[in-house]
Amino acid sequence: MTDENRQLPTGIDQAVLDGQAPYHRRALTFYDLVVFRGSAPLFWRCSPRDFEKMYNTSIGAKHLEIGVGTGYLLARTRFPVSNPKITLADLNPATLDFTAERLRFFETTKVVANALEPLPVPDGSHDSAALSFLLHCIPGSLRDKGVAIKHAAAAVRPGGTVFGSTVLSSGVPVTRAGRWLMDDLNAKGVFHNDQDTLADLRAQLEQNFDDFDLVTRGSVALFRARKAT
Repeated sequence: MTDENRQLPTGIDQAVLDGQAPYHRRALTFYDLVVFRGSAPLFWRCSPRDFEKMYNTSIGAKHLEIGVGTGYLLARTRFPVSNPKITLADLNPATLDFTAERLRFFETTKVVANALEPLPVPDGSHDSAALSFLLHCIPGSLRDKGVAIKHAAAAVRPGGTVFGSTVLSSGVPVTRAGRWLMDDLNAKGVFHNDQDTLADLRAQLEQNFDDFDLVTRGSVALFRARKAT
């Protein structure tokens, strides 16, 4: 396990910093239960199996995880090689440390990075990159924060894959309970997806890729895009 760029990047919008602040170590110990066994299937109507299938069919030998959470999905993924190289990129040192410890049997590199800015990794250096449950946590509409998809694409080699998931507020079915939780999380600044639409997500993928898949499961959009060779 190696560390790179441990200091926070400068010039970060305060709302972005506030959005990652709730994910301290104590909260992370409950994250998997709350998200993957709670809100995802019960409120957003998306099964954990959908996320796991996406990872198992998309991930490469050298992988970049942007917005690492707890590493729940990475720890459950079937990599195409026995010794994958994993770069963990996140603004929050707590999530980086938590995930790196969980993945301690793999070769990992931790990078403090802002997804809204060019990532501090070489262009074309990874086989795959993931933005899972990240975009709905970033302030602004997808027309603005969709630049994170562009930055992920830059980090992936020609022929590589960018994939991810996000909770949308428009263009997808949202249950009454889901709308209540979504409004509450937006009011608390944990979510910033009140402007996030399926049409805007599709437009961002179209701007950055010629070949992509976009499906919805309940209120969640799952996408997989292939970088042109």
